[in-house]
Parts: sequence; structure tokens; C-alpha cells
Amino acid sequence: MKKQEDPENEGLLVRRINNGTVIDHIVGGEALNVVKILGITGTTTESLSIATNVPSGQMGKKDIVKLSNRELSKEEVDRIALISPGATINIIRNYKVCEKKGVEIPDLIEGLVRCPNPGCISNTNEPIRSRFLVTPKGLHCAYCDWVIARDITSHII
Repeated sequence: MKKQEDPENEGLLVRRINNGTVIDHIVGGEALNVVKILGITGTTTESLSIATNVPSGQMGKKDIVKLSNRELSKEEVDRIALISPGATINIIRNYKVCEKKGVEIPDLIEGLVRCPNPGCISNTNEPIRSRFLVTPKGLHCAYCDWVIARDITSHII
């Protein structure tokens, strides 16, 4: 016998949040990388809900991350764009979406990614921040021309 679904909770995988941020339309399977790129660990104070590979009419499957009592900075939203350029950021206040915006891939990333080239000046004791130009081929180091074409999260500082 087929189990009958509760129509009121249809599609609801995790509880609504009172205040915070919902990151929706993350590429399926990338939610844990979004959490990593935001620097969220088990020792941080956020309440976190993650749904992975959720059915989506638009995307086939998507991931969702909910952060209670935290709104993301522009720099954090830029980080998400590197992993999932189609993501949507929803700011929640009193259980209502107050602001909804898409992410935009920045032209320049500073101080976020470590250059994998051990000879790069950004990996020495010089007082400079890493700088990467965002190109169609990947992240291009402004100092040594090294290109990070994939697995950006493994180079996050």
C-alpha cells in the first residue's frame, strides 16, 4: 500500500527559520563546499540545516543551506558564486523573506584563495594578500599567472 503524503508539509525537508539566510539553488552536491567556503565548522555558533540533492524543476536536483541568526556579507556571497553561480540568497526576518538576490561572480578575489604555486610571492612572508582574476578558465593568480581550474575549495584560506 502506498504511503499517503501530508499535503501541508509537501516538499518541506527542514523547518523554517525565524531569522537568518537561506542559500537556495546551489548546484546539486555542492552544499558542503558552500559551508566550507563560508568557514562554518562544528565549532561555530550557527544553527545549520543542509539539504542535498533535493528535486528541482529548474535544475533537476539542487542543494539548500539554511543558516539561523546570520546574514551573509557581500564577500561571503561572492565566495558562493565561485562554487554555484546560479545560487539564490534569501534573507529571512520573522519567518518572512525580506530580501532575495542572486549571486554575482566577482572579477577579482583577494585574500580568499591560496595560490597553489609554492614559488608565488603570495606564499612568502611578504605582507600581501593573494589576488586572483576570475576568468572563464578559472582563477588566474595576479602575481605568478597560475590558474586554478577546479576544486577551488581546497585552496580556500
